Amino acid sequence: MPTLFDPVTLGDLTLPNRIVMAPLTRARAGSARVPNDLMARYYAERASAGLIISEATSVTPQGVGYADTPGIWSDEQVEGWKRVTQAVHAAGGRIVLQLWHVGRISDPMFLNGDLPVAPSAIAAGGHVSLVRPQRPYVTPRALELDEIPGIVAAYRHGAENAKKAGFDGVEIHGANGYLLDQFLQDSTNHRTDAYGGPIENRARLLLEVVDAAIGVWGAGRVGVHLAPRGDAHTMGDSDPAATFGYVARELGRRKIAFIFTREAYSGDQLSPRLKQAFGGPLIANEQFTLESAQATLASGDADAIAWGKLFIANPDLPRRLELGAPLNKPVPETFYAEGETGYTDYPALSDAA
Repeated sequence: MPTLFDPVTLGDLTLPNRIVMAPLTRARAGSARVPNDLMARYYAERASAGLIISEATSVTPQGVGYADTPGIWSDEQVEGWKRVTQAVHAAGGRIVLQLWHVGRISDPMFLNGDLPVAPSAIAAGGHVSLVRPQRPYVTPRALELDEIPGIVAAYRHGAENAKKAGFDGVEIHGANGYLLDQFLQDSTNHRTDAYGGPIENRARLLLEVVDAAIGVWGAGRVGVHLAPRGDAHTMGDSDPAATFGYVARELGRRKIAFIFTREAYSGDQLSPRLKQAFGGPLIANEQFTLESAQATLASGDADAIAWGKLFIANPDLPRRLELGAPLNKPVPETFYAEGETGYTDYPALSDAA
């Protein structure tokens, strides 16, 4: 039976181990949203992961919702990401770019005064992330039908730029209450046109984006990130098993490299059913210990396990897990801060000795 330390093939990607670095927003790209040398160092330090999935990266200025997160729409951003991919590859690693549009999870302050866009004019609960004083999310503007091809084109352009930047593939961010997830789930999608109503319509945009990425990369270098619990940004669906089951089957029909599910394995999780419907490799993520990760691989419910916060604090996480070595503890106060502190200053085992 497979262990975390065995190789695995995800489509056209061959991983030396099954320990994946989850996508992690770290807000180090600055106001220009251009990747920099500090980011290259951070990712290269973590190149022993079987696969690195980059932080969420906006495909268009319209898809931005946080300060200092990177983009992939401009030539300058492509050049910045080249520094990252070259550093990771020089360290022996593999990295795919997560393509992102936040939809309604934004604010006019990030959009030159424009309203955020969404499938329907329904505001998210809660407050704009990391902004002080706190301000509630505004009611977004519903996308017009003739605007939707432009959304697909932005993702296609992002996929093309990811290839120019030297990535090994792309992951489509279809989770956590962002734009594609907003179209998928019926609490946020009240449209009555070809992109609303039955799941075949609500999944249409996600699948058009996936098909666009496949056209650039081939199916074997495209993954999709899903969050079937709908537990972020006041999401929800009347029948998650049916909604995400349909999506998994459609993605399986396209033979993409993997699906990634962020869902705690608490005994009633949907991910094993989604893996069966998908028929291909699944990366599982959220709250795994070494023991539960090994058990999940052994059961066949997942093919690889992703960690986020542990990779923040432990650049050499695969080695630490294999040796049973102590783990550095992450410092949440520095997750979204500026500079090296809490970013590139966590020691590896050799540094800590």
